[in-house]
Amino acid sequence: MTSKELFLSKLSEWATAPQRFFKREVLPVLADLRLAIILLLAIAFFSISGTVVEQGQSVAFYQSNYPEHPALFGFLSWKVLLIAGLDHVYRTWWFLSILILFGSSLTACTFTRQFPALKAARRWKFYEEPKQFEKLALSAELGTGSLTCLEELLQQKKYLVFREGEKVYARKGIIGKIGPIIVHASMLIILAGAIWGTMTGFMAQEMVPSGENFQVQNITDTGPWAGPQIPKDWSMRVNRFWIDYTPSGAIDQFYSDLSVLDKAGQEVDRQTIHVNKPLRYRGVTFYQADWSIAAVRVRLNKSPVLQLPMAQLDTQGKGRIWGAWIPTKPDLSAGVSLLAKDLQGTMLVYGMDGKLLTTVRAGSAIEVNGVMLTIDEVVGSTGLQIKADPGIPIVYTGFGLLMLSVLMSYLSHSQIWALETEGKLYVGGRTNRAQVTFEREVVEILDKLAASKQQVEQSAIAPTSLANQN
Repeated sequence: MTSKELFLSKLSEWATAPQRFFKREVLPVLADLRLAIILLLAIAFFSISGTVVEQGQSVAFYQSNYPEHPALFGFLSWKVLLIAGLDHVYRTWWFLSILILFGSSLTACTFTRQFPALKAARRWKFYEEPKQFEKLALSAELGTGSLTCLEELLQQKKYLVFREGEKVYARKGIIGKIGPIIVHASMLIILAGAIWGTMTGFMAQEMVPSGENFQVQNITDTGPWAGPQIPKDWSMRVNRFWIDYTPSGAIDQFYSDLSVLDKAGQEVDRQTIHVNKPLRYRGVTFYQADWSIAAVRVRLNKSPVLQLPMAQLDTQGKGRIWGAWIPTKPDLSAGVSLLAKDLQGTMLVYGMDGKLLTTVRAGSAIEVNGVMLTIDEVVGSTGLQIKADPGIPIVYTGFGLLMLSVLMSYLSHSQIWALETEGKLYVGGRTNRAQVTFEREVVEILDKLAASKQQVEQSAIAPTSLANQN
């Protein structure tokens, strides 16, 4: 071997070394079922943690709910949550890495196990010796028989039959071998959709008073490629927000009448949303999630309508109350406080000394501090949760394929062999599931085969008897 040939040989070995290493060392590990189970459990565990721990909240929220002293379970404080990324689990590099590794494991298993199994199932191999039938769990030996008749019976049972001389091989249910491959493919599609939605989606929250326009700005969680999904050339308007109450005063349902506006401010869509009935426009979904009291509109004597903001008061978790202070003198030396707990219109009026003066409803007037105070309207705010997830159609497609492939996987792959030799007919078969059903089917085929044999014998005896009588 010349030096040039030796060099080329070594170069070829170096070039193929990574490929051999991948096939021999990496691929078997990726295709290991134990690794797939561990990764699946890890995904389930961290998904649960992402459900239990509130996602996308402010640092102050985590400091308030997960203090360092005492830490939850002795170690889980707000610092641990933020450092580990548990405040946005589904967008952390380590969670995405687990998803990608699990997808790689599924792919490796598909190519190393499922495709070879399908390829093997599609091959047909004839049995050429009677002893081969002894290895089958279900087999029979008949004195005589007709392969042609057996072939017809198998075809009636929807078997695909192959025959070569005195040998027969039949199979059906090959789609059951395709099912596991589609299961893996659908899971890969689901993973791809989840990753794509995580990288390109966003979530926002807006509290908007009735009658005001708004654009999506208060984004609480966003993917690194979410820019094109955030609305920039269109906006929204809250035409009206209202709440339906039960006779007992509890909230029955709350509604928002929303309009979609183009760049010129023209309405291009309008819908009324409520809980479990969102508005969808250009891949962005607006959910009815919360409500608040934004302001109160009042008149003092014959003044124009004044809109004064109402702020939510701290009640230490004992309910929701909003309040506003209304001056009754130009120098702000006197006034009254209005308190409201809902949009039904009944408000409490307190004086400067903190004592309850009276109650008033929207549309009515009272006299306080020598001034006629008229309550025109209590203005509500709608709380909207806004979400865009471009991966949802991909995930739904994957789940649809998964349901279909699971049904396919339940189909039995059944095989039957037959051999006619030395005046005997050997028949045997096997299946990967529904063993009892398969046994009944084979027994039925053998019974019909025996019945056809008797009919042939009787038809052969009848002419002989007639000849003897003559």
